[in-house]
Amino acid sequence: MSKSVPYVTLNDDKMMPQLGLGVWKASEDQARQAVREAFEVGYRSIDTASIYENEGGVGLGLQDAGLPRESYFVTTKVWNADQGFDQAREAALRSLERLGLDYVDLLLIHWPLPMAERYLDTWKALIALRDEGRALSIGVSNFNPSHLQRLIDETGVVPAVNQVEAHPYFQRADLRAFHQEHGIHTEAWSPLAQGKVAEDPQLQAIAAKYGKSPAQVALRWHLDNGTIVIPKSVTPERIRINFEVFDFSLTEEDRQSIQALDRQQRLGPDPETFAMGA
Repeated sequence: MSKSVPYVTLNDDKMMPQLGLGVWKASEDQARQAVREAFEVGYRSIDTASIYENEGGVGLGLQDAGLPRESYFVTTKVWNADQGFDQAREAALRSLERLGLDYVDLLLIHWPLPMAERYLDTWKALIALRDEGRALSIGVSNFNPSHLQRLIDETGVVPAVNQVEAHPYFQRADLRAFHQEHGIHTEAWSPLAQGKVAEDPQLQAIAAKYGKSPAQVALRWHLDNGTIVIPKSVTPERIRINFEVFDFSLTEEDRQSIQALDRQQRLGPDPETFAMGA
């Protein structure tokens, strides 16, 4: 396994790299090339989803890399249209087929869709897939505390990870407190606020101190907070730059300065109302 990337221990005692590559919006060919590039740089975690329509490309990239299966970590997600026990199980098996894998390291429910009332049955399907060894760890994405609490109350199984929008302008203090109380790891999608961190004067000033970019400072801040991050890119140079965050540390003053940027600014959909593809 890569010695550069720190690993976190999930609540099921599985180990997950704290920095990975996201491939949202990548084509099959782009995903294949990005995975190969990422592995050459030192990444050992890839995050995809059925709705990204690039699981096949990710799978080919994994094959191209030729690394032992136990040396890398793959996440995929069950999409909204596939919620429900039977549908979720079948969808996950199709994802495995496209990826060319016998199992994924982490399987997530992509959105809660509370209005559809299917996420509990979907969670039960993920539990069954975990018990069968098709997913080593299971979790969710975009779940609020009420959704999480219902899963825990109804099944007794606590998600290992909740992958949510999180960045310097939307820091999720209340959700993170719930996660910490229940042993759930926070994973950030859009950790760079869709590129907005690059234009932030405060982050630019901090970055200048370290000879780094604002994006690298933001990723370092996430890592210092214990957050798992999956910055997405298909550009070799950006993939490399996003990985160069292990050779410096932020001061407490820097971290406090970034914490002050929080303005509860959500850039993506609201999980309470988002229902695309349902």
